[in-house]
Amino acid sequence: MDNLNTLHAFVLAAEARSFTVAAQKLGISASAVGKAIARLENRLAVRLLHRSTRSVALTPEGELLLVRCRRILHEVEAAEAELSQSRAAPQGKLRVSLPLVGMLMMPVLTAFMRAWPDVQLDLDFTDRMVELVEEGFDVVIRTGQAEDSRLMTRTLGAFGYSLVASPNYLTVHGRPRSISDLARHRCLHHRYPTTGRLEEWPLARPINLPVTAVASTIEPLVVMAEAGQGIACLPVFAVREHLEHGSLVAILDGAASGTVEFRAVWPSSRNLSPKVRVFVDFMAGHLETKAAGA
Repeated sequence: MDNLNTLHAFVLAAEARSFTVAAQKLGISASAVGKAIARLENRLAVRLLHRSTRSVALTPEGELLLVRCRRILHEVEAAEAELSQSRAAPQGKLRVSLPLVGMLMMPVLTAFMRAWPDVQLDLDFTDRMVELVEEGFDVVIRTGQAEDSRLMTRTLGAFGYSLVASPNYLTVHGRPRSISDLARHRCLHHRYPTTGRLEEWPLARPINLPVTAVASTIEPLVVMAEAGQGIACLPVFAVREHLEHGSLVAILDGAASGTVEFRAVWPSSRNLSPKVRVFVDFMAGHLETKAAGA
């Protein structure tokens, strides 16, 4: 640290062109500043400053060192700020944008609220592509890749699909034994609200499926399937509890081969906000755990 103090003294003296001004800022004597810089010159074996009775001036070597010293001291200050912020208690409003299917993450989100009560969640559920930086979001959760170099990203969890129906539906309509049998069943579909297209079922081979009902969010499809209105192809995490309770039954195991991968995206920054850090870590830990049980 003594070397850093000497570099700091050199920078102040060089910028002020005065040992006296540098000494006042450091709270030491002008002679102490002069001696520190003299020791630095001896160690480097170069003259850094031209002294006169009224002022000091940089030599070419001094100008070069000044540029480097400013960079070094800036990095030290940034590191200190980052470490200080990392020790700060996470608190304040956290603006998060989630896809509409993110409503099914509410158990994890409420668990985060219990774990970090001083962080105030401001949740925006939408499937449109938000402008993270321009709209002032702290974190965005989406599927797919982030293309913006200004953003950092982390995978939160990957989830498979499952074909599900209620026990009552299977009693009335029979259980399909192959993918081809789906063409004779009532099928419940998800429509992308941003494009209006139906989401294709990720089946092992393509097939034209009947369209019994369509919804722009996942929750109505779960309700309709539970009510015996048809077969739905849904992310496993969306129906895990229903399968455990028996209100829905998985059919044609392995027929649906796709996966849903959720990512957290946030602005790239030298100093990661404590509230963003704990939120991303918490969501990744809990959603990865759920994915492992999928």
